[in-house]
Amino acid sequence: MKFDIVIAGVGGQGVLSISAVIAAAALDQNIQVKQSEVHGMSQRGGAVLSHLRLSSDPIGGDTVSRGCADLILGMEPLESLRYLEYLSPDGRLISAMNPVRNIPDYPPLEDVHRTLQSVPGALLVDADRLAREQGSALAVNMVMVGAASNRIPISPEVLEKTIRAVFLTKGTRVVEINISAFRAGRNWQQ
Repeated sequence: MKFDIVIAGVGGQGVLSISAVIAAAALDQNIQVKQSEVHGMSQRGGAVLSHLRLSSDPIGGDTVSRGCADLILGMEPLESLRYLEYLSPDGRLISAMNPVRNIPDYPPLEDVHRTLQSVPGALLVDADRLAREQGSALAVNMVMVGAASNRIPISPEVLEKTIRAVFLTKGTRVVEINISAFRAGRNWQQ
């Protein structure tokens, strides 16, 4: 088994948290993991990118080659578009629908959505709404982990266990919000 993921977003969206949760869950299932991150100007709303490689066999490098990603997980529509060249012909695109308008010439959102939806099998998730419905706008990243959980080779039970462990120090309420957000993303239907 080999599964390559590119996670893209902007600073503050939880890209690195997503990567950490998936990597820890994979290790819990005895799946080998390599991870690479590009932070850029993340503290100013700039691009954040994580490459996450999962395999049952040893992994040579820590970055995903263009045209080889089994999954592009985009936290922001324009960032999802930026990394489409990494998607393999059989890969899947899962993107949040909600923009972060961090540039003055952000293109019309309808055009961005239309381009994303033209990718075969693409799934656009109203992650902001789902996170708010679960009790916190900050849980968008766990909504997206849930949406990806239907595709990645890790059991949802192990992902939930990992989410609990990651958020445990923040209290029971935060844990439950993030578990609920994960489940809402997992059940999202476009």
